[in-house]
Amino acid sequence: MQFAEVYADEDVVLQTARSLAHELGLDSVTPAAGSVLRLLAAAGSAKAVVEIGTGAGVSGVWLLRGMRADGVLTTIDVENEHQRIARRIFIEAGFAASRTRIITGRALDVLPRLADGAYDLVFVDADVTEFGACAEAALRLLRPGGVLLINNAMAGGRISDPAARDVDTLTVRETVRSVRESEEWIPAIVPSGAGLLAAVKR
Repeated sequence: MQFAEVYADEDVVLQTARSLAHELGLDSVTPAAGSVLRLLAAAGSAKAVVEIGTGAGVSGVWLLRGMRADGVLTTIDVENEHQRIARRIFIEAGFAASRTRIITGRALDVLPRLADGAYDLVFVDADVTEFGACAEAALRLLRPGGVLLINNAMAGGRISDPAARDVDTLTVRETVRSVRESEEWIPAIVPSGAGLLAAVKR
């Protein structure tokens, strides 16, 4: 696992974004998880991506670096201040302002306004309590063959501990189970970083 983190090298822009996130008290995707985001965005030639949870722009930079050169990242966060920092990070990473659509608001208020079947990838790095609703929204937003990624799928290492009955762990467990049992997804757990639930829409 440690080698996976070291293998995913981060440049000065990502290091800056990571330290700004740390100052804000935000958890960012680890380098290994970021490299998986970039890989899957590239594998699907992603042109339209939704990110739920902008943070300081760490995961957004990883996604943009995997997307097509004409791709647009739609990123949603309730914190305008975080997005202001992320906007600067995206520019510093060399992405034109037209490559990002930054929307301030609650994901569950914003997602219904986005077009059906118009997206190649949806990345969820939001409040655990919203995982289930975000996964449902992703099913509507993604084209067939589109990818859903949910961060923190290991629930801080508690996912397989039957004694862990806190609300967050139960919510993650339920989301992971419902995606696995759904006929509409082809899922896998990727054990990078805090764990990614990855699923392709049939």
